Amino acid sequence: MEKVIILGTGCAGLTAAIYSARANLAPLVFEGREPGGQLSTTTLVENFPGFKEGIMGPELIMNMKAQAERFGARFQYADCTGLRTAADHVSIEVEKKWIDTRTLIVASGASAKWLGLDRERELIGHGLTSCATCDGAFYRNVPVCVVGGGDSACEEANFLTRFASKVYLIHRRDHLRASKIMAERTLANPKVEPVWNSAIEQYLTDADGEMRAVKLKDLKTGAARELEVKCVFVAIGHTPNTAAFKGLLTMDENGYLLQQGGITATNLPGVFAAGDVADHRYRQAITAAGQGCAAALDAERHLADLGVE
Repeated sequence: MEKVIILGTGCAGLTAAIYSARANLAPLVFEGREPGGQLSTTTLVENFPGFKEGIMGPELIMNMKAQAERFGARFQYADCTGLRTAADHVSIEVEKKWIDTRTLIVASGASAKWLGLDRERELIGHGLTSCATCDGAFYRNVPVCVVGGGDSACEEANFLTRFASKVYLIHRRDHLRASKIMAERTLANPKVEPVWNSAIEQYLTDADGEMRAVKLKDLKTGAARELEVKCVFVAIGHTPNTAAFKGLLTMDENGYLLQQGGITATNLPGVFAAGDVADHRYRQAITAAGQGCAAALDAERHLADLGVE
């Protein structure tokens, strides 16, 4: 019987591991399908407090993991595939085996949806990203594009006009899916230019492997052309990694876990949710870390209520 199991090793999971390990709870942490979360594929992180010159995403993750290990956290490279409940604990399925735990912190994150084009993974951080808030400031006075037509895409496009010389909004249809007020605000922005009925067919890079342009296809005429941009911001949504919990943990219509009572608790006693798996609004490293801290404290208090030291 474990006291604390943590699913995920992004900022939320690793912060939860640090706090619960320092409380002498010896957490067992499962790395999941994407060890390190989205920061593991990020280059320079400039908005995490305490690093005035910034820090590389993988380095930040490795530092947090080492810090958790220093206090006694244990790590395993495995993914949770099932969950079941009992009177005073829950059990998770890992590699066809069931492990019992008094508390469970789900910090499995959310995976950005991509376009599925060639070389996509290797271009992340080199002119391809899914987070304008994270990376917009790196692209000052150059043209960029946003892919998508919903509220998120419009928000990203408007935000990027603070930095970029031009923001192309590429959408497969001839109108935006965003709310009316958001669509009107975006299209009224003089630095935003919509590119209707179009889809990206190919990423084009320079000699250094950085984004220089995209190859566009007009979905009505079939015509192809190049559009010069220094970064592509993909804003077609995220998929929370919650498939293993469907039917047990309460979720919204998009699969994000719902927190209860103003804390990180879920609908199941002893199960807590932290980070992007429950947050479709902010999706920042620092907010995920804060939720990881809160989840660890909530789990510790739950154990105290059970009389578990």
